Amino acid sequence: MIQPAPSHRHFIYFADPMCSWCYGFGPVMQALADHFEGRLPVRVVMGGLRAGNREPMRDKDRAYIRGAWKAVHEASGQPFDDAFFERETFTYDTEPACRAVVTMRRRAPAETLVFNRRVSSAFYAHNRDVTDDEVLADIAAEAGQDRASFLAELQSEPARNETFGDFLVAKQSGVEGFPVLAAGTQAEGFALVTQGFRPIDGLVEAIEDWLAKGAPVTQPGASG
Repeated sequence: MIQPAPSHRHFIYFADPMCSWCYGFGPVMQALADHFEGRLPVRVVMGGLRAGNREPMRDKDRAYIRGAWKAVHEASGQPFDDAFFERETFTYDTEPACRAVVTMRRRAPAETLVFNRRVSSAFYAHNRDVTDDEVLADIAAEAGQDRASFLAELQSEPARNETFGDFLVAKQSGVEGFPVLAAGTQAEGFALVTQGFRPIDGLVEAIEDWLAKGAPVTQPGASG
């Protein structure tokens, strides 16, 4: 469900398929989606971590990224392909990967979350260049999409505009880092589940308790 009714409680998940902490959080997010299926559908919003970046990676960028990957692996157990660091040049532009997830959302909404993980895994675990539209179309084909029509839609103006719209929603929501997961309704507001990576331990129970209490949302500025 991409646009849940204002009165229907749902998760809203701000992520970027080329965010390493989102990659680490991927299995947790999928477990939550599976557990709360039907009660808290997931609305996935692309964040645009480094959307539009045109600067090739420098040595200090590689060092920073290598350190981040090590931290994510230690926290989550997710695998990484360090062959990435053998690339002589790479421009870390996350817009194409975000646009691919949006394109999948336009075509097959129920597959959005799984496809987001598929793109992340292609990049982090298999060293595939997900800044390339052709590679992204290959990944979509592996997920059961018609490659040619997916590529055409991926490169279309509506897909680009909708992706930019996601970035705007994230910015207007005050999201500055990823992943961010909240739950609630459009009408009543959202409660923050996590800002940043969090393991699954205790998370399901905390959300179940929140739901059992009526899914309260503390409005900004409220005391108590």
